[in-house]
Parts: sequence; C-alpha cells; structure tokens
Amino acid sequence: MTTLQVSTQNQLRQLVEQIERLEEEKKALAGDIRDKFLEAKAVGFDVKALRKIVGLRKKSKADRDEEDAILTTYMHALGMLDVSPAERQVMDAAE
Repeated sequence: MTTLQVSTQNQLRQLVEQIERLEEEKKALAGDIRDKFLEAKAVGFDVKALRKIVGLRKKSKADRDEEDAILTTYMHALGMLDVSPAERQVMDAAE
C-alpha cells in the first residue's frame, strides 16, 4: 500500500469513528429528551401538546400561519369546522 492509501484509510477510519461517537451522543440525548417528557407528564403536563409546541417553536410565524391556513381550508372542505352565519351567506350566494 502506498502512503496515500494508508493516509486515506486512516482518514476514513477517523470519519467512521467520529460518526459512531456522534450516533452514541445522539442516542444519549434522545434518552434525555424522553426523560424530560416523562418528567413533564409526572407533574401533569400533556406530553402530546408539549411535543406540538416544541415542533411549532422550530417554525417561523409565516410557516405556522401557512400551515394553519391550509389545515383550516382542508377541515372546512371535509365539514370538520362549523361554518359561521356570515360564511354560510357567502357560500349560499356563490351557489
């Protein structure tokens, strides 16, 4: 093997070992996060709602607003939301 090949081999080994260490750290962090949710549940917080809030905080206001608008549109289309009297008049006028 040439020096270049040995050097490349060492570099590859280092990268793989670093990735493996990071995977272990990620696993440990996931356990820590799970523990925090269990702690929140133990004191009476709704874990499902907390997960939703954490997800929403990762998004910009514009992204959240767009997602809400799409969700509302779909829910209206499926009859999952009550239609206000004003909306009913607009819908009746359009027919």
